[in-house]
Amino acid sequence: MSGKIQAIRGMHDILPDQTPCWRHVEKIIIDVLNRYGYQEIRFPIVEKTELFARSIGELTDIVSKEMYTFVDRNNEQLTLRPEGTAGCVRAGLENGLLHNQIQKLWYIGPMFRHERPQKGRQRQFHQIWFEAFGLGGPDIDAEMIMMCTRMWQELELTNISLQLNTLGTLQTRNRYQKVLIEYFSSHRDRLDEDSKQRLQNNPLRILDSKNPAMRELIAAAPLIHDYLDAESEDHFVELKAMLDDVNIAYNINPHLVRGLDYYGKTVFEWITDRLGAQGTICAGGRYDMLVEYFGGKPTPAIGCAMGLERLIELLQVSGYTLDNDPPHVYFILADDTATRAGLKLAESLRKALPYLRLLMNCGGGNFKTQFKRADKSGALLAIVLGDDELKNQAVGIKSLRDESEQETVSWAGLADVLRQKLAGYLNLP
Repeated sequence: MSGKIQAIRGMHDILPDQTPCWRHVEKIIIDVLNRYGYQEIRFPIVEKTELFARSIGELTDIVSKEMYTFVDRNNEQLTLRPEGTAGCVRAGLENGLLHNQIQKLWYIGPMFRHERPQKGRQRQFHQIWFEAFGLGGPDIDAEMIMMCTRMWQELELTNISLQLNTLGTLQTRNRYQKVLIEYFSSHRDRLDEDSKQRLQNNPLRILDSKNPAMRELIAAAPLIHDYLDAESEDHFVELKAMLDDVNIAYNINPHLVRGLDYYGKTVFEWITDRLGAQGTICAGGRYDMLVEYFGGKPTPAIGCAMGLERLIELLQVSGYTLDNDPPHVYFILADDTATRAGLKLAESLRKALPYLRLLMNCGGGNFKTQFKRADKSGALLAIVLGDDELKNQAVGIKSLRDESEQETVSWAGLADVLRQKLAGYLNLP
């Protein structure tokens, strides 16, 4: 083997200068989820291939073209998860979480699809999902959309709009699919190859085509709202009224469908015009039949997923910056003897000040070299333990952000002095 080993195409490293922004986004979203009563669940990123083939649909692009599937040593066919809902439902059923229960769950992690890598679309991507089980009314649909709205507010994101639609009940979709098949069949010569393949198996997906040449044909297609049954109509009308009550703006998009077969009734997407073609940052909807399809009891459910890469990119194009968390204190040490005493002293400071970010100098170096390292680290203060300080059980404290004089402090009083100085720098109580 020769040459450098590089990351797999479409799978990227997230480097230390990028992770603070990731943590910031994750913290805010998870905090909102906790406040709305959602609990974290964790499950494997590898599942049996059958799980996705059954839930997503064998004829979808995801299953037929995009999944990372392999046969393991036990001759089982396994797949890296391309989405989260199927695994969440499997885990809920297997562990007895769903029958006659209300569950509000969230999870976070990587998903995998073998797509053509491009800006905003990678082969390994990260999402936060949240799912609510056991609630069939439009109130949980409305609350989930309200919760997303609160996340945008707390992330200080603007230029995001909500698209809303209903796919109706299974009876509605079956009736509407027949109408679509008849309509698109009468214009078969104007369909692209993907749409011709979808015509008999999943005609709703034709409405989601991004082919500009088909835009006019799709715009003239019959609308699902003209074929809704009373149950679907009532659910959608009530959802819109609830959103109107809290002044959440939305656009009805009758051509909005989801790429997965299990959705019905409410579907929604949050989109932005600031990320080019990949403008969807959050999408979801209802899947009231999926739990029963996997062998469970009838269980209404709704969920959605947020793409972390796109959220972070949107933050960045909106002008948001977040510095890496620099140390509060850099510990400068004269020699090996000072290092041993300094390590012990540093641990006592970390115990006394749990929030303290303290960086020890490791690897030796004279005072000039160490002060350069301290300044480069971004630390606010330097603690200096030289030969004289070691003899007197004291340290020098030097500000790295102004021209104030270095002062000497005893080891016994160091924690209190640091607490006072950092309170001034960090606006701590």
